[in-house]
Amino acid sequence: MFEPFFTTKEAGKGTGLGLATVYGIVKQSGGYIWCYSELGQGTTFKVYLPRVDAPVERVPVRAAARPARGSETILVLEDESGLRALIRRVLEKQGYTVLEASNAETASLLAREHAGRIDILLADVVLPGASGRAVADELLVHRADLKLLFMSGYTEDAISRRGVLAPNTPFINKPFSADALAAKVREVLQSNSRSST
Repeated sequence: MFEPFFTTKEAGKGTGLGLATVYGIVKQSGGYIWCYSELGQGTTFKVYLPRVDAPVERVPVRAAARPARGSETILVLEDESGLRALIRRVLEKQGYTVLEASNAETASLLAREHAGRIDILLADVVLPGASGRAVADELLVHRADLKLLFMSGYTEDAISRRGVLAPNTPFINKPFSADALAAKVREVLQSNSRSST
């Protein structure tokens, strides 16, 4: 039930990101979440967060800087069509050219047939039948200068601990805001290194 995009609601009624978001926040805060459910009785969620006795520091509110616009080409590999379309709109508004793939096979085909440069692969870590990392490794054989940015509903820590991605690999947690995505893409494009392998 904490899996991103899992929902029991009918199509168009829910995104399946609510509990995934809660799980991510709780885990990143060093806490735990348990679910108790009985058919016909209901469901109870218990959230345990670390106690903090230190006084709360007030942080001055600053206006978020708008990410710089781009002109590069981005290959987006995401199997969930609604999210893929949203990512495309966000990136095209920032000036990027976007190539879309819903699976590993389509991503490989696009990378082979696209005559121009592909500057960055933005790939979901977990895909049906493949991993974003495996697709990236395949594409890097023919496009050695390709930069990588991975995304997942799982936390970066969980992904690294399971060995799916190497530590310090460019990563963004789902769900993300349009500004956060644009800023992360720009950061990766401007970085010197491709990614950790």
